[in-house]
Amino acid sequence: MNIMDFNVKKLAADAGTFLSRAVQFTEEKLGQAEKTELDAHLENLLSKAECTKIWTEKIMKQTEVLLQPNPNARIEEFVYEKLDRKAPSRINNPELLGQYMIDAGTEFGPGTAYGNALIKCGETQKRIGTADRELIQTSALNFLTPLRNFIEGDYKTIAKERKLLQNKRLDLDAAKTRLKKAKAAETRSSQLNSARLEGDNIMIWAEEVTKSEQELRITQSEFDRQAEITRLLLEGISSTHAHHLRCLNDFVEAQMTYYAQCYQYMLDLQKQLGSFPSNYLCNNNQTSATPGTSVPSVLSNVGSSAIASTSGLVISSPSNLNDLKESSGSRKARVLYDYDAANSTELSLLADEVITVFSVVGMDSDWLMGERGNQKGKVPITYLELLN
Repeated sequence: MNIMDFNVKKLAADAGTFLSRAVQFTEEKLGQAEKTELDAHLENLLSKAECTKIWTEKIMKQTEVLLQPNPNARIEEFVYEKLDRKAPSRINNPELLGQYMIDAGTEFGPGTAYGNALIKCGETQKRIGTADRELIQTSALNFLTPLRNFIEGDYKTIAKERKLLQNKRLDLDAAKTRLKKAKAAETRSSQLNSARLEGDNIMIWAEEVTKSEQELRITQSEFDRQAEITRLLLEGISSTHAHHLRCLNDFVEAQMTYYAQCYQYMLDLQKQLGSFPSNYLCNNNQTSATPGTSVPSVLSNVGSSAIASTSGLVISSPSNLNDLKESSGSRKARVLYDYDAANSTELSLLADEVITVFSVVGMDSDWLMGERGNQKGKVPITYLELLN
């Protein structure tokens, strides 16, 4: 029974306090009550904390978008995080592209120039995908987690204490208002001309003034104490900035490592592709050619001193090959690039092998007849370097 009485009294007291704060807050908004202003230093700290919270949230969310552009994947990761479970590992976009390229290259044939190039590109894309995965993991641990801990931890504590400070301020101003009203009533009572009634009123309002003054001292003490607690928490924002600066450096270092890896992977890939002929790599020459005209044909028409450059590759058409077209003899030639015969009339070539070449009357100007042992067939002149 006593516990029930205590709970009822506490509930009634809390309701009265809430009502008092609501009345004070409303009157302040309407300009009918005075408001205790916080000191300038505390106001600056509150503004700094709010600014830090807003920009930390924006940076954190945009970093998440940068690291994981797929919104559905981000939502899935968020749900697993809230359930305190590990999200299932999924293949990322570079890894998926790399797998497609490898599968396509295998289907086209690893021995073909295009198939071999696809496989090499696919392997590089998968390495980039692995580097991307490492970037996400490192950034989440060293950058995103500290930012999230501030938003969900430190700032929530600051917001809670700030709300308590607001309530203590409303209690203080309500106490000031009650004391002001009690003193005004006491003054009016002292001016009455009714003798006995006047004395009763003076005593009543004197007691009310004393009670209000005591309440004011209590609320002022509680407000000052809460203001000090809030100030100490807010001054920790400077330490938060210093910590986030170290985390930012870690994030930048992770990005540097990632982009350096990607650059090295692509540099290595470019060197590997350097052994492939230009007609598999050069799109610019293909687009400038008329329909039905082969790339080797376009390149040979440029002239003996012209150079076609693609992805750092330099390919020339030696004048001595053109001279061979006008003679009836045969010469030795070194093969510059691998070549896969398109049909039975052509001869497949391997880079750096030496074959015999000669001209045949009526043959297309872009081709010579090649001979390797008992094998014979047409070969493109842009794949050859005539030997002395």
